Amino acid sequence: MATKRKSQSEGPEWLTPDEMKTWRVLHDVVTGLPIVLGDELRREVGLSFLEYYVLAGLSEQPDHSLRMSQLALLANSELSRLSHLVGRLEKRGFVRRRPDPTDGRFNLAVLTSAGRKLVNQAAPHHVKHVRQLIFDVLDQSDQRALSNALIMVRGEIIRQLLDRSPGFVIPTEI
Repeated sequence: MATKRKSQSEGPEWLTPDEMKTWRVLHDVVTGLPIVLGDELRREVGLSFLEYYVLAGLSEQPDHSLRMSQLALLANSELSRLSHLVGRLEKRGFVRRRPDPTDGRFNLAVLTSAGRKLVNQAAPHHVKHVRQLIFDVLDQSDQRALSNALIMVRGEIIRQLLDRSPGFVIPTEI
């Protein structure tokens, strides 16, 4: 279990060598994974990682739609950047936008049938590559340990997001 650190007013408590190693490895994984997965998706189906993630996120919703603001959170993207991306996907016929019927101030991104077809085509390639990069290199015990550690880190991140933005909505639940 995590231990409480001294307060910020006492000055910074620098990372230990082990913590620094863990941080750097995590950073490399977090930044490198989308690049490597995106290269494969681009080669196989002509999508960037973010495009696939947006389409897959929509495909996982019961009505295949999300508010643009929720989709931006899911995709870890600023709303303006996501709007441009959805515009490109819209031009290709994979997504359409429409006003949210429950609140016209918001727009929904809606996955089209062509978008669902593309996600279904891309998913096996994506899953195969995820398996190769992550699960094939870890035994069951390592997978459980990684999952447990990431769940705790994710919980703290969500707690801080909720503190910062009380209206924050988690688009998908694990």
